[in-house]
Amino acid sequence: MRIRLKQRAEGIAIFVVLVAIFGLSAIALAFAYSMKVETRLAATSNNGGDLDNLGRSGIEVARWALCQDKKHFQYDALDQGWAGFATSSPDTNDVDPLAGFSMANIQVGDGTIEKVTITDVERKFNINNIFGNEELVERILTTSVGVDAADAPGIVASIEDWIDQDDDTRINGAESEYYQGLPMPYNAKNGLIDDINELKFIKGIYETNMPKMKEIFTCFGSGRVNINTADATVLEATLGIDDQTAGEFTQARAQLGHFKSVGEAAANVPALAQQGGGTARAASVLGKIAGVRSMVYEVEAKVSIGMSHRTYHALLVFNNPTDIEILYMYWE
Repeated sequence: MRIRLKQRAEGIAIFVVLVAIFGLSAIALAFAYSMKVETRLAATSNNGGDLDNLGRSGIEVARWALCQDKKHFQYDALDQGWAGFATSSPDTNDVDPLAGFSMANIQVGDGTIEKVTITDVERKFNINNIFGNEELVERILTTSVGVDAADAPGIVASIEDWIDQDDDTRINGAESEYYQGLPMPYNAKNGLIDDINELKFIKGIYETNMPKMKEIFTCFGSGRVNINTADATVLEATLGIDDQTAGEFTQARAQLGHFKSVGEAAANVPALAQQGGGTARAASVLGKIAGVRSMVYEVEAKVSIGMSHRTYHALLVFNNPTDIEILYMYWE
């Protein structure tokens, strides 16, 4: 009996020791992880100024690259250097000034600009240009976003009420009086949309509409969709063409590399001419909503110094071919 009690006591003691070891190990691991995090935070804090300079350098690389292409070409396309695919132009035998230049792994002192990515904004339609394009936006809402045809006019009116600077409510629209009556009240902005997510605060637009709206709409740019950079979804939505015609459009663009004008697009996509009543008429209709230039660009610059990493974002707008303004810049 005593032997059994002794063995039981020894077993309990071993169990207690094992629990203690496990607990101490867990504390040690937690402490080590905490120290690793603290070390990384300290390194980032110490490198903060240098990372800012490095991030700004990445944005300047983008500005320089865009200027080279703007001075060289009369159109903006995805086969150019700013988009990362600089090649010889088959129609002019000109060589893109950025051919052979890489916007990745650029060493600057002790830091690295890991990658600079440039995306033109005019591959989508600027929703702030809704005035005068009500029918276009209404059609996009019903055919591409999935809004009921009966609700689309009210949404268009509500978007215009949100943007305009008065408090006069359009038919089926909404101004501050409507929004103040909601469970969580707020005012109509009465100003331009500067974040596409604002759309979900507008009467008639729901969270379920947002993914498709973000694919098609932006809140910056001239309002003309660049047919050299727009994807098939945007082309189909904004030009009012079916998916087959959109496919022919992107195929023709891929074969040529780019379109130098909307007329060239109309001439090389037979379905456009057939749908638009001839090449000349199709080009005229196309020219009212589309173009081959982009003037606003989003830039993402990933940079690092040792263990410190940051991603910088900027919005660039061309005032003229050699003057690019930074509208905003931030990091995450």
